[in-house]
Amino acid sequence: MTAFLPAVSGALIVTGLIGMVYALIPAPPKPPRPARTVTPLGRAGGWFARLNPRTRMLVIGGAVAGLLVALLTGWVIAIVLVPAAIVGIPLLLTPPPAAASVEKLEALEEWTRSLSGKLTAGQSLRSALVKSLQSVPAPIEREVGLMVSRLWNNTATTEDVLRAFAEDLNDSTGDVVASQLILAASGRGQAGLAKALDALAETVAAEVRARRQIAADQAKPRTTARTVTVITLGVLGLLALTGDYIEPYGSPLGQVILAVLLSAYVAALLWMRRMAVAKPLPRFLDLQARNAHRAAHGEKQGALA
Repeated sequence: MTAFLPAVSGALIVTGLIGMVYALIPAPPKPPRPARTVTPLGRAGGWFARLNPRTRMLVIGGAVAGLLVALLTGWVIAIVLVPAAIVGIPLLLTPPPAAASVEKLEALEEWTRSLSGKLTAGQSLRSALVKSLQSVPAPIEREVGLMVSRLWNNTATTEDVLRAFAEDLNDSTGDVVASQLILAASGRGQAGLAKALDALAETVAAEVRARRQIAADQAKPRTTARTVTVITLGVLGLLALTGDYIEPYGSPLGQVILAVLLSAYVAALLWMRRMAVAKPLPRFLDLQARNAHRAAHGEKQGALA
């Protein structure tokens, strides 16, 4: 019992510091939800349910392994440390999803050039959009497929369909392409649309090259951190087999100190990951932001009235 409380305190320090660092990561604004009473147990269950099946299995397996280590060695901190290491270290060292956005931009460039060719051949904008599905690149096949299905349903105007297409792409460059198509659909830019799309394709190609260079530069510190982490874990594993090196950390105070050191290391990895993630450029066809602005403006007008 004497060693239990300090070990639990060390585990709570690890959890608290990780939570503090994670709280510093800005999150996108979420729409307001209706107020409801949720118990702490319900929040924990909801968090666990939102995890993908693989992560849930890792959490369960890590918790079982941590419990076994705690029972065999007396290190109570292992109950938190082992599952956190199994789930957290691969997550922290994996690159952020920047490659997917670059592939989507490349696909958008190819699709824009194909659309320009169809318009040059004399097809109407609506017909060119529908036929573009036949040769659409895979990264944006879903978005173009949804756009074509909306055009086939004839339940919305072409402008509304293109705005929904921009919302599906969810990218500032996609907004530029969609806005040019919206102008053409409204009759204000049909004449020079093919040339404008060719120019946009060149702009997108330049942005793809720039993003690939940025991604390559961001990969260097991640590679260094991954190498240092693997070497550190390997050395600590070898030293743990001797027993003499890690013996001081088996005491209650040692487990608290170990928790603080590991928390500092995790905080450094989180800081590095945050610096390596580039903030997306703001969109100007963002329907959610525009609706939120209209709602706020309406509430302000109502309060003034």
